[in-house]
Amino acid sequence: MIFKTTLAALGMTGALTLAAFAGDTPAPEGAAVYFVNLEDGATVSSPVTIVFGLEGMGVAPAGTEKDKTGHHHLLLNRPKLGEGPDGADELLYGIPADDNHIHFGGGQTQVTIDLPAGTHTMQLVLGDLNHVPHDPPVMTEVITVTVE
Repeated sequence: MIFKTTLAALGMTGALTLAAFAGDTPAPEGAAVYFVNLEDGATVSSPVTIVFGLEGMGVAPAGTEKDKTGHHHLLLNRPKLGEGPDGADELLYGIPADDNHIHFGGGQTQVTIDLPAGTHTMQLVLGDLNHVPHDPPVMTEVITVTVE
């Protein structure tokens, strides 16, 4: 996968919720992150431009300690935040940086990426100054797109 901009084992059971594991940085009530130009089930061509939207909070670079702010992360081709082999660590210690967890620590609000043909899942998650999801997490549902 080629990025065209500079990018900076938990099976959920019982009564456990994402909020129970989220970081100590509070999210304002009603805060929401969303895909501006993509929706679940969309068919797109590569390279794909993904535009991030945010309501009720502001965007600030990683490391910036300011109330009601955070920076974007794109979870690509992996389970929903908090699920999968490294899910608990994402919630407790921060979102890792790898091909499936793409950081926008510079405060970026969009990216253009090359994706191979096929089906891909995506989820946006806002992280605090330390890349830890807010409490409660500000995230989208996982969407699926098809690249032709």
